Amino acid sequence: MEPVRGMIVRSAAGRDKGKFLMILAREGDFVYIADGKERPIASPKKKRIKHIKVTNTVIDADSLTDKGLRRIISDYTLPRSKENTESE
Repeated sequence: MEPVRGMIVRSAAGRDKGKFLMILAREGDFVYIADGKERPIASPKKKRIKHIKVTNTVIDADSLTDKGLRRIISDYTLPRSKENTESE
C-alpha cells in the first residue's frame, strides 16, 4: 500500500521506532510525519519510506490539530501498565 497524506504509520527504525505517527506529506522516497507531541504538525520529521510500516487507517489531516492527532494516535498505543504485564 502506498503511503498517502493522513495515513497512520508505525516507525520501523530510528529513535522513534515503534511509535505511531501520521503522514503529512510525501516527497519522493521521503515522508513528513508528526505525532502531535515530540513532533508537532508545525515541524514534522523527514523519514525514508522504507523506515515506516503503513496501517490501513487514513484520516482527514486538513483541519487536524496537535491535540486531535494525539487523541487519534492514543487509540493505537497501549497504556504503559498493560505493556509491562503482557510481556511477563
